[in-house]
Amino acid sequence: MADTMGHSATANRNTSVVISFCLLAIAPQIFEFIWSFGTIFGWGAGRGPAAVVISHATALLAGAPGALLGAVGGDTKKASSDVLLALIYSYPIFAVAILTFFMTIRSAQDYVGGIVLMALALFALWASSDLQGMRGFSFGAGTAPRMFGGLLVALGAGIALTGLLTDGPSMAHYAWRGPLFVMFSIVFFALAIRPLGVVVTAFASFMIAAMGTHETRWVEALIVGACLTLGCALLFPYVLGLPMPMFPRFLVQ
Repeated sequence: MADTMGHSATANRNTSVVISFCLLAIAPQIFEFIWSFGTIFGWGAGRGPAAVVISHATALLAGAPGALLGAVGGDTKKASSDVLLALIYSYPIFAVAILTFFMTIRSAQDYVGGIVLMALALFALWASSDLQGMRGFSFGAGTAPRMFGGLLVALGAGIALTGLLTDGPSMAHYAWRGPLFVMFSIVFFALAIRPLGVVVTAFASFMIAAMGTHETRWVEALIVGACLTLGCALLFPYVLGLPMPMFPRFLVQ
Protein backbone atom coordinates (compact mmCIF):
# COMPACT_ATOMS: atom_id res chain seq x y z
CA MET A 1 0.00 0.00 0.00
CA ALA A 2 2.77 2.40 0.92
CA ASP A 3 4.65 1.56 -2.28
CA THR A 4 1.53 2.24 -4.33
CA MET A 5 0.94 5.59 -2.64
CA GLY A 6 4.60 6.52 -3.08
CA HIS A 7 4.49 5.62 -6.77
CA SER A 8 1.29 7.65 -7.20
CA ALA A 9 2.82 10.70 -5.52
CA THR A 10 5.94 10.42 -7.73
CA ALA A 11 3.77 10.10 -10.84
CA ASN A 12 1.80 13.20 -9.85
CA ARG A 13 5.01 15.18 -9.30
CA ASN A 14 6.39 14.00 -12.63
CA THR A 15 3.16 14.96 -14.38
CA SER A 16 3.42 18.51 -13.05
CA VAL A 17 7.06 18.74 -14.15
CA VAL A 18 6.19 17.33 -17.60
CA ILE A 19 3.43 19.92 -18.08
CA SER A 20 5.83 22.67 -17.00
CA PHE A 21 8.44 21.47 -19.49
CA CYS A 22 5.85 21.37 -22.29
CA LEU A 23 4.95 24.98 -21.56
CA LEU A 24 8.66 25.83 -21.44
CA ALA A 25 9.08 24.23 -24.88
CA ILE A 26 6.65 26.69 -26.46
CA ALA A 27 7.47 29.68 -24.22
CA PRO A 28 9.13 31.71 -27.04
CA GLN A 29 6.12 31.13 -29.29
CA ILE A 30 3.75 32.18 -26.50
CA PHE A 31 5.84 35.29 -25.80
CA GLU A 32 5.78 36.32 -29.47
CA PHE A 33 2.03 35.70 -29.61
CA ILE A 34 1.45 38.00 -26.62
CA TRP A 35 3.92 40.55 -28.03
CA SER A 36 2.14 40.49 -31.41
CA PHE A 37 -1.00 42.07 -29.94
CA GLY A 38 0.96 45.32 -29.77
CA THR A 39 0.97 45.47 -33.57
CA ILE A 40 -2.80 45.85 -33.50
CA PHE A 41 -2.36 49.16 -31.67
CA GLY A 42 0.65 50.19 -33.73
CA TRP A 43 3.25 49.44 -31.03
CA GLY A 44 6.28 48.32 -32.98
CA ALA A 45 6.57 46.25 -36.12
CA GLY A 46 6.12 42.54 -36.61
CA ARG A 47 3.58 39.88 -37.37
CA GLY A 48 0.02 39.96 -36.13
CA PRO A 49 -1.42 37.37 -33.72
CA ALA A 50 -3.01 35.24 -36.45
CA ALA A 51 0.20 35.15 -38.49
CA VAL A 52 2.21 34.16 -35.40
CA VAL A 53 -0.12 31.28 -34.52
CA ILE A 54 -0.25 29.95 -38.09
CA SER A 55 3.48 30.21 -38.72
CA HIS A 56 4.53 28.56 -35.45
CA ALA A 57 1.88 25.84 -35.67
CA THR A 58 2.99 25.06 -39.23
CA ALA A 59 6.64 25.00 -38.17
CA LEU A 60 6.02 22.69 -35.21
CA LEU A 61 3.67 20.26 -36.96
CA ALA A 62 4.95 20.24 -40.55
CA GLY A 63 7.98 22.45 -41.15
CA ALA A 64 10.32 20.93 -38.59
CA PRO A 65 9.53 17.28 -39.47
CA GLY A 66 9.92 18.16 -43.16
CA ALA A 67 13.29 19.78 -42.47
CA LEU A 68 14.45 16.69 -40.57
CA LEU A 69 13.41 14.40 -43.39
CA GLY A 70 15.04 16.72 -45.92
CA ALA A 71 18.29 16.72 -43.93
CA VAL A 72 18.28 12.91 -43.89
CA GLY A 73 17.75 12.94 -47.65
CA GLY A 74 20.62 15.36 -48.22
CA ASP A 75 18.56 18.52 -48.70
CA THR A 76 20.68 21.46 -47.49
CA LYS A 77 18.08 24.19 -48.03
CA LYS A 78 18.11 26.73 -45.18
CA ALA A 79 15.10 26.46 -42.91
CA SER A 80 13.04 29.43 -41.75
CA SER A 81 13.53 31.01 -38.33
CA ASP A 82 10.32 29.44 -37.00
CA VAL A 83 11.39 25.98 -38.15
CA LEU A 84 14.85 26.42 -36.61
CA LEU A 85 13.22 27.48 -33.33
CA ALA A 86 11.22 24.25 -33.32
CA LEU A 87 14.24 22.12 -34.21
CA ILE A 88 16.85 23.71 -31.96
CA TYR A 89 14.70 24.64 -28.96
CA SER A 90 11.17 23.22 -28.82
CA TYR A 91 11.72 19.64 -29.96
CA PRO A 92 14.60 18.94 -27.52
CA ILE A 93 12.54 20.29 -24.60
CA PHE A 94 9.53 18.22 -25.68
CA ALA A 95 11.80 15.15 -25.81
CA VAL A 96 13.04 15.89 -22.28
CA ALA A 97 9.42 16.28 -21.11
CA ILE A 98 8.48 12.86 -22.51
CA LEU A 99 11.50 11.17 -20.93
CA THR A 100 10.80 12.91 -17.60
CA PHE A 101 7.42 11.18 -17.33
CA PHE A 102 9.16 7.80 -17.02
CA MET A 103 12.02 8.88 -14.75
CA THR A 104 12.45 8.84 -10.99
CA ILE A 105 13.56 12.31 -9.94
CA ARG A 106 15.58 12.17 -6.73
CA SER A 107 16.43 15.88 -6.52
CA ALA A 108 13.75 18.00 -8.16
CA GLN A 109 15.58 21.31 -7.70
CA ASP A 110 18.72 20.06 -9.42
CA TYR A 111 16.84 18.33 -12.22
CA VAL A 112 14.47 21.18 -13.05
CA GLY A 113 17.23 23.77 -12.67
CA GLY A 114 19.48 21.85 -15.04
CA ILE A 115 16.74 21.57 -17.67
CA VAL A 116 15.98 25.30 -17.42
CA LEU A 117 19.67 26.07 -17.97
CA MET A 118 19.64 23.80 -21.02
CA ALA A 119 16.55 25.61 -22.32
CA LEU A 120 18.26 28.99 -21.98
CA ALA A 121 21.31 27.65 -23.80
CA LEU A 122 19.24 26.15 -26.61
CA PHE A 123 17.40 29.43 -27.04
CA ALA A 124 20.74 31.25 -27.26
CA LEU A 125 21.91 28.76 -29.89
CA TRP A 126 18.78 29.41 -31.94
CA ALA A 127 19.06 33.20 -31.53
CA SER A 128 22.66 33.10 -32.80
CA SER A 129 21.99 30.61 -35.60
CA ASP A 130 21.91 33.33 -38.28
CA LEU A 131 25.07 35.08 -37.07
CA GLN A 132 28.44 34.68 -38.74
CA GLY A 133 30.69 32.03 -37.23
CA MET A 134 34.44 31.51 -37.24
CA ARG A 135 36.44 32.45 -40.32
CA GLY A 136 39.91 31.06 -39.86
CA PHE A 137 41.18 32.49 -36.58
CA SER A 138 38.75 35.44 -36.61
CA PHE A 139 35.78 35.44 -34.26
CA GLY A 140 32.43 36.05 -35.90
CA ALA A 141 29.40 37.60 -34.22
CA GLY A 142 27.95 34.17 -33.49
CA THR A 143 31.10 32.45 -32.24
CA ALA A 144 30.91 33.47 -28.57
CA PRO A 145 27.12 32.86 -28.18
CA ARG A 146 27.44 29.39 -29.70
CA MET A 147 30.49 28.53 -27.65
CA PHE A 148 28.96 29.63 -24.36
CA GLY A 149 25.61 28.11 -25.36
CA GLY A 150 27.25 24.73 -25.94
CA LEU A 151 29.05 24.92 -22.59
CA LEU A 152 25.81 25.86 -20.83
CA VAL A 153 24.00 22.90 -22.42
CA ALA A 154 26.68 20.56 -21.07
CA LEU A 155 26.57 22.22 -17.63
CA GLY A 156 22.77 22.04 -17.48
CA ALA A 157 22.81 18.38 -18.54
CA GLY A 158 25.31 17.61 -15.76
CA ILE A 159 23.15 19.34 -13.14
CA ALA A 160 20.02 17.54 -14.39
CA LEU A 161 21.85 14.20 -14.25
CA THR A 162 22.79 14.97 -10.65
CA GLY A 163 19.10 15.38 -9.89
CA LEU A 164 18.45 11.88 -11.23
CA LEU A 165 21.35 10.09 -9.52
CA THR A 166 21.60 11.73 -6.08
CA ASP A 167 19.07 12.54 -3.39
CA GLY A 168 18.35 16.20 -2.86
CA PRO A 169 15.66 18.74 -1.97
CA SER A 170 12.28 18.83 -3.63
CA MET A 171 10.97 21.92 -5.38
CA ALA A 172 10.74 24.91 -3.05
CA HIS A 173 8.42 27.88 -3.30
CA TYR A 174 9.35 29.99 -6.29
CA ALA A 175 10.18 33.69 -5.91
CA TRP A 176 9.17 35.63 -9.02
CA ARG A 177 10.83 38.96 -8.27
CA GLY A 178 14.36 37.98 -9.28
CA PRO A 179 13.56 36.21 -12.58
CA LEU A 180 11.00 38.91 -13.47
CA PHE A 181 13.48 41.78 -13.23
CA VAL A 182 16.25 39.76 -14.92
CA MET A 183 13.94 38.94 -17.84
CA PHE A 184 12.85 42.57 -18.03
CA SER A 185 16.49 43.69 -18.13
CA ILE A 186 17.21 41.26 -20.99
CA VAL A 187 14.19 42.47 -22.97
CA PHE A 188 15.18 46.10 -22.30
CA PHE A 189 18.72 45.43 -23.55
CA ALA A 190 17.40 43.82 -26.73
CA LEU A 191 15.02 46.70 -27.46
CA ALA A 192 17.26 49.60 -26.42
CA ILE A 193 20.70 48.58 -27.73
CA ARG A 194 20.23 50.23 -31.14
CA PRO A 195 18.62 53.55 -30.17
CA LEU A 196 20.50 54.06 -26.86
CA GLY A 197 23.85 52.34 -27.50
CA VAL A 198 25.97 50.01 -25.40
CA VAL A 199 26.94 52.47 -22.65
CA VAL A 200 23.46 53.53 -21.60
CA THR A 201 21.78 50.18 -22.29
CA ALA A 202 24.32 48.01 -20.46
CA PHE A 203 24.29 50.20 -17.35
CA ALA A 204 20.49 50.52 -17.28
CA SER A 205 20.04 46.77 -17.84
CA PHE A 206 22.33 45.97 -14.92
CA MET A 207 20.48 48.35 -12.61
CA ILE A 208 17.13 46.85 -13.64
CA ALA A 209 18.43 43.36 -12.85
CA ALA A 210 19.73 44.63 -9.50
CA MET A 211 16.15 45.49 -8.53
CA GLY A 212 15.41 41.76 -8.45
CA THR A 213 16.36 41.47 -4.78
CA HIS A 214 15.73 43.59 -1.71
CA GLU A 215 19.30 42.85 -0.56
CA THR A 216 20.85 45.07 -3.25
CA ARG A 217 23.29 47.68 -1.95
CA TRP A 218 22.89 50.51 -4.40
CA VAL A 219 26.28 52.16 -3.95
CA GLU A 220 28.04 48.88 -4.69
CA ALA A 221 25.57 48.20 -7.52
CA LEU A 222 26.38 51.55 -9.14
CA ILE A 223 30.12 50.84 -8.94
CA VAL A 224 29.79 47.30 -10.34
CA GLY A 225 27.41 48.50 -13.04
CA ALA A 226 29.87 51.19 -14.13
CA CYS A 227 32.71 48.64 -14.26
CA LEU A 228 30.65 46.15 -16.26
CA THR A 229 29.57 48.90 -18.64
CA LEU A 230 33.19 49.87 -19.20
CA GLY A 231 34.02 46.22 -19.83
CA CYS A 232 31.21 45.90 -22.39
CA ALA A 233 32.32 49.13 -24.08
CA LEU A 234 35.80 47.63 -24.54
CA LEU A 235 34.76 44.03 -25.24
CA PHE A 236 32.20 44.38 -28.03
CA PRO A 237 33.79 46.92 -30.39
CA TYR A 238 37.51 46.37 -29.74
CA VAL A 239 38.00 42.75 -28.63
CA LEU A 240 35.18 41.06 -30.60
CA GLY A 241 35.02 43.69 -33.35
CA LEU A 242 31.21 43.90 -33.32
CA PRO A 243 29.70 46.99 -35.00
CA MET A 244 27.51 48.00 -32.06
CA PRO A 245 26.54 51.63 -31.37
CA MET A 246 28.24 52.98 -28.25
CA PHE A 247 26.12 56.07 -27.47
CA PRO A 248 22.47 57.12 -27.94
CA ARG A 249 21.51 57.80 -31.52
CA PHE A 250 20.32 61.34 -30.80
CA LEU A 251 23.73 62.27 -29.34
CA VAL A 252 25.66 60.85 -32.29
CA GLN A 253 23.45 62.64 -34.79
